[in-house]
Amino acid sequence: MKRSKSPKKFFTKEERERILGAIKEAEKKTTGEIAVHLVRKVRGDIFERGKEAFFRLGLHKTLRRNAVLFFISTGQRKFAILADEGINKNVPENFWKEIALEIEENFRKGNFAEGILRAIKLTGEKLSEYFPYEKTDKNEIPDQITEEN
Repeated sequence: MKRSKSPKKFFTKEERERILGAIKEAEKKTTGEIAVHLVRKVRGDIFERGKEAFFRLGLHKTLRRNAVLFFISTGQRKFAILADEGINKNVPENFWKEIALEIEENFRKGNFAEGILRAIKLTGEKLSEYFPYEKTDKNEIPDQITEEN
């Protein structure tokens, strides 16, 4: 299947539903918040553009500062994983390495949805160790895939 470079068409309807389901499932185990944002193309450093999106989407406003953004350039097939300060000050230095490798491996094979699905699952598992689910937890960030051109 030829994959569209358009952020709105990059994932099929079924893939979007699976990704949203994975976010909901992962967030059942943690107070952490997980978001996916798609852009067509990034000029300059993808991590810096991801940081801009992180703040524009309000992910820095969570109570525990424990939101994660998977920022994906659909046209360039690049990604960045961005986590807020509450996570980064509590997790080991190589915390994101395994997850990034999982995404890279799947992206190389053209398995974009699978890469993100695995990353979301692993993120939920890892975040649950540092930010376990609490009965008083509220879903602070809507479970959605956001995009821009």
